[in-house]
Amino acid sequence: MVSEGELYLRACEQSEVYFVKRAAAPLLYNKRGRTIELNYFRVDEGLWNDQETLLKLSSDALFSARREKSRHKSHQRLKDLPNLTHSLEMMLWEAGIADVRTLHAYGAKRSWIKLRSVNKGLGVRVLLALAGAICGIHEAALPATTRQELVEWGQLYEQRQAG
Repeated sequence: MVSEGELYLRACEQSEVYFVKRAAAPLLYNKRGRTIELNYFRVDEGLWNDQETLLKLSSDALFSARREKSRHKSHQRLKDLPNLTHSLEMMLWEAGIADVRTLHAYGAKRSWIKLRSVNKGLGVRVLLALAGAICGIHEAALPATTRQELVEWGQLYEQRQAG
């Protein structure tokens, strides 16, 4: 990662000892007025001059990040999908949809109906959010025809439930 013109490497199991021994400067990030220390360490002049070690640490960091990313995909939380908040994730759990695979299997319409059994006040916008999450896109980026079909279906469903 590059921040303010400085290169930082992400620490992993193989490199953490190196960075700790040398008291490498961590990458600091300000979030809502609080300073957060990230697991990235500045590449100092000594490391720049030791190309063999720099290449080894860089390779280790890349390998570790790729391994973690592949693990993370298989254990992705619902809230990590586009459009889904923590509170919507909690409602999905309550409705019996506890993971991404189940959400995909049910589809947007069936998932929305299950959600409405938990919270009758959920509108068509949540249906669009679910469809977008399943496609991996923001709900506003849904194709116009898909969007229109879902809105009409959702409104018809709401009318049937009210009547």
